[in-house]
Amino acid sequence: AGKPKMVAIIAAARKLLTILNAIIRHQKPWQPA
Repeated sequence: AGKPKMVAIIAAARKLLTILNAIIRHQKPWQPA
């Protein structure tokens, strides 16, 4: 059986990491499109 809650948490964490990586790479605050 899968663990939907855990999957959702991991997915959210990955998205956050991607955004943080983009901020660091561009050296500027993130601006929502």
